Amino acid sequence: MPRDNMASLIQRVARQARITFRSPAGPAFGENLHQLQQLLDEVRAEDLHLAPRGPSAAAAAAAGGGIPWGGVVPPVSYMHICETESFSMGVFLLRSGACIPLHDHPGMNGMLKVLYGTLRIACMDTLPPAAAAAAAAAPPPSAAAGSGPCHRALYRSRQHYTPASPPCLLSPHTDNLHQIDAVDGPAAFLDILAPPYDPQHGRDCHYYCLLEGPQPAGTEPPGLPREVWLMETPQAADFWCGGEPYPGPRV
Repeated sequence: MPRDNMASLIQRVARQARITFRSPAGPAFGENLHQLQQLLDEVRAEDLHLAPRGPSAAAAAAAGGGIPWGGVVPPVSYMHICETESFSMGVFLLRSGACIPLHDHPGMNGMLKVLYGTLRIACMDTLPPAAAAAAAAAPPPSAAAGSGPCHRALYRSRQHYTPASPPCLLSPHTDNLHQIDAVDGPAAFLDILAPPYDPQHGRDCHYYCLLEGPQPAGTEPPGLPREVWLMETPQAADFWCGGEPYPGPRV
């Protein structure tokens, strides 16, 4: 059963997010961010009137009034909760095996809390210009002609997150690029971005692919953290995001 304080919890999260991100350069930002992280860690799927979905639930939801996509169910759906000038908040729902490709959050902070299922999140940083220039002495692996620009980056971590995990955090300079995969079934997470994406103010989303040569059979994957090359790419043809109504308490 949903908890008695479910209506107030997501409202308190939104209120604390507004306090935290209206002055991200202020002296109280660290403490405010910590308080927001603690509140976000309490949120569960039932607080937002969500229940874990079976493999066919996304198709059933689409048939029951979701946005049609040419008869194809989107691999990822988004439930908008609220947005201000300083932050946006919503829920991403991933079908089993779905992936949100490697992408960035220019100049943005972010917080991600798993509501159900298991996510594998790979986090990376673009290297500062001086470090990238030094690393450029080693050219990137060969890529197809006409490919996008390449960037040197630090592959920091690759971890599994569940509802029992603390929120995954990103800042303008740390863990700012990430790839999110649903593991062993559908998954959902609450997402806060501050400030929201806004191409007119230089906060557009860019996608990347990891440039690494084939790994010899029987060898262990390279350790982390490690420096890597990334190539900018268009949004993948098999990735798009649909929309669903948010069923939880009003914010």
